[in-house]
Amino acid sequence: MEHRECPACGKLFLPRSQNPTQTYCSKKSCQRERRRRWQQLKRETDQDYVDNQARAQQAWSARNPDYWRTYRSQNPQYVDDNRTKQLVRNYQNRANMIAKMDASNSRKVLSSGLYRLILLPDPVIAKKNVWNVFLSLLQPPKFPQVAVIAKRGRVAK
Repeated sequence: MEHRECPACGKLFLPRSQNPTQTYCSKKSCQRERRRRWQQLKRETDQDYVDNQARAQQAWSARNPDYWRTYRSQNPQYVDDNRTKQLVRNYQNRANMIAKMDASNSRKVLSSGLYRLILLPDPVIAKKNVWNVFLSLLQPPKFPQVAVIAKRGRVAK
């Protein structure tokens, strides 16, 4: 029997005599990768498989209604990490995060003044080097008293 290259780890292995068509080596990580790829292919090509998986998940959830509540209470770091990640996901999923060129969703005209720009995280979809910023007005404009020059160089009062 000839040696074969494992698609998961890339190393050569000798197939078992009981399974002459073996394509992955016997390492746990490679077998896990084999199952993962098989499941991914099934989800992409077999709607019955997807439906069955959904029903199995619902049945498990019905049998274990307090699982996630218990898990979160026993793993507070998970809760904090997930809360942070959810804020990012919420921000990224906002519909107005798709921008082309100099797009602006605001119909308000900004008044002149001194603004603070706070750079927001990069959006999921953006084109042409878009910056997403939060603007906050620091100072309203101050218009200094300027003397108005009338005709012939006289100062008007």
